[in-house]
Amino acid sequence: AVDFLSTQSFVDPQRIGGLGICGSGSFVISAAKIDPRIKAIATVSMYDMGAAARQGLNHAQSLEQRRQMIKAATDQRLVEFNGGPAVHVPGTVNKLEADTSEVQREFFDFYRTSRGAYTAEGERSDLTTQPLFSSLVKFVNFYPFNDIETISPRPMLFISGDHAHSREFSEDAYRRAGQPKERYWVKDAGHVDLYDRTDLIPFARLATFFQQGLAGK
Repeated sequence: AVDFLSTQSFVDPQRIGGLGICGSGSFVISAAKIDPRIKAIATVSMYDMGAAARQGLNHAQSLEQRRQMIKAATDQRLVEFNGGPAVHVPGTVNKLEADTSEVQREFFDFYRTSRGAYTAEGERSDLTTQPLFSSLVKFVNFYPFNDIETISPRPMLFISGDHAHSREFSEDAYRRAGQPKERYWVKDAGHVDLYDRTDLIPFARLATFFQQGLAGK
């Protein structure tokens, strides 16, 4: 993407920034570590996809559970290699039950409704956020915050809802990052709120951050 932007006549290649939302927040950090052309980096409702795969939210997954997951994914990959059926991970449930967790309910309200469900003629909308199990486990080897301090002195902004279940990832990244860096908590906002609730998304703060960060101020 940076290569493409750098070749466009309407883009100043010295003023390219990166914004990542949810899982893409960890992707943009990973990219910025090895691409100094990304001059300012912001994340919103960031998920560290590696940590989420390895240990779950709030470190709820044990090492033994991780090992079992890796073994199951390895077995499934061989099944698919031999032409067997694929298995998708229920990243977001397709039906709410009495014991469905609050986190799943939050994602359901986005990905299983008109807010965020992918629908197209002949396509299955229930596969939105339903990745292949054999591929998802690769996130176990993803450590986006390792060496995050090497992004400095390029500025970083971490935005999260103050009620977001994913807030722990922004806290972790901010703690590790070098200067200049900033945390911005959106009052009364959860994780998914900052996907599409335009009354809560801090557009002004993002605009100021990039205007200043890409101007070298």
